[in-house]
Amino acid sequence: MLTLGQHRVAAPVALLTLALVASGCGSRTGDTDASASGGGESCVDTSGDSVKIGLLNSMSGTMSISETTVRRSLELAVEEINADGGVLGKQLEVVTEDGASEPTVFAERATKLIQSDCVAAVFGGWTSSSRKAMLPVFESNDALLFYPVQYEGLEASENIFYTGATTNQQIIPALDYLKDELGVTSLHLVGSDYVFPRTANAIIKAYAEEHGIEIVGEDYEPLGSTEGIQTIVNRVQASGADAVFNTLNGDSNVSFFTQYANVGLTPETMPVISVSIAEEEVPGIGVDRLEGQYTAWNYYQTVDTPENDAFVAAFKEAYGEDAVTSDPMEAAYTSVYLWKGMVEKAESFAVNDVQEAADGVSFDAPEGSVTVDGDNHHIAKTALIGRVNADGLIDVVLSSDGPIEPDPCLEGYDWAADMEKDETYC
Repeated sequence: MLTLGQHRVAAPVALLTLALVASGCGSRTGDTDASASGGGESCVDTSGDSVKIGLLNSMSGTMSISETTVRRSLELAVEEINADGGVLGKQLEVVTEDGASEPTVFAERATKLIQSDCVAAVFGGWTSSSRKAMLPVFESNDALLFYPVQYEGLEASENIFYTGATTNQQIIPALDYLKDELGVTSLHLVGSDYVFPRTANAIIKAYAEEHGIEIVGEDYEPLGSTEGIQTIVNRVQASGADAVFNTLNGDSNVSFFTQYANVGLTPETMPVISVSIAEEEVPGIGVDRLEGQYTAWNYYQTVDTPENDAFVAAFKEAYGEDAVTSDPMEAAYTSVYLWKGMVEKAESFAVNDVQEAADGVSFDAPEGSVTVDGDNHHIAKTALIGRVNADGLIDVVLSSDGPIEPDPCLEGYDWAADMEKDETYC
């Protein structure tokens, strides 16, 4: 396994002027912690032996192939925490909702969880469209979302904790690998047509221009669609690119890799590096179609740590010996423990207290030790480039030499200085 030189931010990224002081918290009542911190009335009830949290994932629709297992890992973390005495002596009571792979549904269900179910925090979301739809809900209600999936960056809300990778912890290491280890000088970009792939590809094109990589094609397919995949694969084949950077999500990947193999493209002739395919998607796509292809994440089931051994064993015991673990599942599992650490450091479930306590909270996660950056609400993570093996698992072929500090606004990269960024956060 190789190691990758990492890009660290020279100084803490002061992205947010975090108004981590008392602010209106909506119509909640009965939260003595919130009242004590000046957080206003809250409907989060901490008077009994339990406290509610919300799990909001797509259990139906095109993203259910990925999000169902994220739900399971969230439930596993809750079960472990409750078995160990809960959080501040209170058992976690779970309220579940189905985002149905529709951003508007995510926003509606998040509102219900916050205003009607009175949960202390919500864990979930996958696509950037779902996160973007929920963001104003959490900001306007001064509530907390723990979002477990790698994303395009250029965002840092004080009401969201991002426990998946941001761009400089996944996409940029992937590009470094293609350039430095595979000698790639031309790329074809393929993605689903929504926020994450569009923004990720804008970042990839800025990187490519700086590093002398030619972008020879860029194609998008509507999320959940397969209608145009054959045409896209034909265009990829005709482009003669050295490699493909894949940001397709959901079921579209099944058709893409099927057609890719059907036209005779292989990892040897034109490798594909994917940032949204993990272990649980491999059986659905087909090991024979993915063996030898590349991925970029911060966790694989094959990671060799005692914490990962325990995580994998617990997941298999709960869901069967054939069950596999993946990066978003691990980031979701970790997110519950990080919230627990923040609450216990704050000695309070109140949003403002949790936000103020967040900086420096760490957890020995299955992927390795992770630490929360209180300025931008992301966590330091180790970048791992992987390759799908014949068993359907992913072997690490390159690792950064330690956790990479999160830089969601790419302030540490001169080539990104002229990129269009959301001034609200960057």
